[in-house]
Amino acid sequence: MAKEEKSKKEVTKKKKAINPKAKWYVLNIRTGYENAIQKELKQRIEASGLEDKIVQILVPVQKKIVVKKGKQKVEEDKIFPGYILVKMELDELTWEIINNIDAIRGFVKTDKKPRALPESEIKAIMQYMEEEQPSYQSSFGVGEAVKITEGAFADFIGSVQEIDQSKGKVKVLISFLGREAPVELEFSQVSKL
Repeated sequence: MAKEEKSKKEVTKKKKAINPKAKWYVLNIRTGYENAIQKELKQRIEASGLEDKIVQILVPVQKKIVVKKGKQKVEEDKIFPGYILVKMELDELTWEIINNIDAIRGFVKTDKKPRALPESEIKAIMQYMEEEQPSYQSSFGVGEAVKITEGAFADFIGSVQEIDQSKGKVKVLISFLGREAPVELEFSQVSKL
């Protein structure tokens, strides 16, 4: 079964490389339905045998580390909610498949005909998606009261002074020995009150 999957992927890769007319287009869809539309499109493409004309469907996502209640977890965040990218050869058959799905509002276009995205934009989106260092996202803001859950200052309560989203760090102002002292912590070491 694993061999069949590999050979299927190889065939798909070959088909993508074979069709020089395929270009990237942007579809405007109902927000929140990106994955469902991607799945439905794939099913319709396979059923109609147009894998050589619609070669790739992409929902651009970026992995982010989210800290909630003092716990870190990696989530996929859609880069362009309400839009998906499709690499396809635009003709009457492919136009019909795209336009016959209710949740697809249409192509993002200029004038009357859809305009393909330049390869440079696609490469930039792909690089952004493959960013090795995920960005952090906190559930608290500057000035909010938080409780330190780990480390030397565990169980202290303080207020958020600074948030560094890129490093996943927060500076909390605590009362220590009768004075206010800033403490730099990881997002996972604090929780919202």
